[in-house]
Amino acid sequence: MRLFLAVTVIFCASRVTFGLPPISKFLNGTDDGNIWVLLVAGSFGYFNYRHQADVCHAYQIFHQHGIPDENIVVMMYDDIAYNEENPDQGKIVNHVNGPNVYPGVPHDYTKEDVTPENFLKILQGQDMSGTGSGKVIKSGPNDYVFVNFADHGATNFVSFPDGELTAQQLNDAIKSMHANNQYKQMVVYIEACESGSMFYQKLAADINVYATTAANPDESSYACYYDSAVSTYVGDCYSVNWMENVDKVGTATETLEEQYKIVKQETTESHVMQYGDLNIDNEVLGKFMGSKNSELPLTNLELSPPVSKDAVPVGDVRISILAHKIYDSGCYWEKRKHEHKLMEELVLREKVRQTVEEIVHVAVGGMDDLKESIFSKPAKTTDFDCYTSAVRRFSEKCFKLSEVDLAMRLVYTLSNVCETGVGKLRVLSAIEQVC
Repeated sequence: MRLFLAVTVIFCASRVTFGLPPISKFLNGTDDGNIWVLLVAGSFGYFNYRHQADVCHAYQIFHQHGIPDENIVVMMYDDIAYNEENPDQGKIVNHVNGPNVYPGVPHDYTKEDVTPENFLKILQGQDMSGTGSGKVIKSGPNDYVFVNFADHGATNFVSFPDGELTAQQLNDAIKSMHANNQYKQMVVYIEACESGSMFYQKLAADINVYATTAANPDESSYACYYDSAVSTYVGDCYSVNWMENVDKVGTATETLEEQYKIVKQETTESHVMQYGDLNIDNEVLGKFMGSKNSELPLTNLELSPPVSKDAVPVGDVRISILAHKIYDSGCYWEKRKHEHKLMEELVLREKVRQTVEEIVHVAVGGMDDLKESIFSKPAKTTDFDCYTSAVRRFSEKCFKLSEVDLAMRLVYTLSNVCETGVGKLRVLSAIEQVC
């Protein structure tokens, strides 16, 4: 039997459950390997509710399909279930009027432990003693790894509450795991804007890794399911599409390829992509998600009335939430409060745009003919050192990327400035001068 190491990256919390039989007992009755799962939600703040909801829902799928908690690692800031803005304390939903997906979710790594550095160590099975639960992916040559990440992203990186994980760091870690025989097969699902850039022309087809992403290298991903009961978006289109597919059909017969085609068709706002070893997508979902209860529906979503996904580009989520709140406001002063917050958000967005335009102007000097193309063309990064340094300096000096959505959407311009050949030092100097 071919086994698969499942790593789903989304940031949740940790709890170890003992006394369960080996996960291999759930994989078609064979004992030659285990499934490992890494789930990461890389954001924080109530307006980012949906990322932790995605991760918690994913945990319920893997757990209920027989993967024991000791084989599931969850990274999540864990500031949603009991957030003061949450009217249903202790509850997180991933669908309008959906079931609570928070109970039982391990609190392995939360708050300041949700970092790109810790993620890389956990994924590669390195010692995490003294941090969080200490659980890591202890996969071996016969094991399957599934990685799922839900968060914000931009060209060649995904965001964490404090810092960024670059495409090079992720792909280098995967290559190292392959060289060290730390998996038999690996699957990676990433929910983030421009998530295709994490693998496009980077993920080799001969290292037994298959990946799908919510968007191509150049476009936004989309939030969905605005829930007026909790006043925020509770899901992301790509994520809810693949998870609700599992909820409906189970894991016994559908293949990764069949699921990819369904999710690609249902995710109409962005282009769902696949990368790496496409032969892996012939395997059934159960090889990577567990096969216990494989034919049983796991939630009551199918009993919920159909609702509009109400999809919105990730960069417009804050504005859309505030617009909903203004519309739903029951009194004059509440409406005025939300209108004031909306005005502050619009002012901030304009400040971000002006700041980026000024950085570009300072960096390229009198090369006015370049400015239009810097803003109009998608990033095709080749100078990764310049771009990575610029992104980190911009986040440090101008706008913290994990907190300002529009800033994340505009950092592609820094890549385009680097590609003009002006040099890293000039780009960094422009950022320092403007910010």
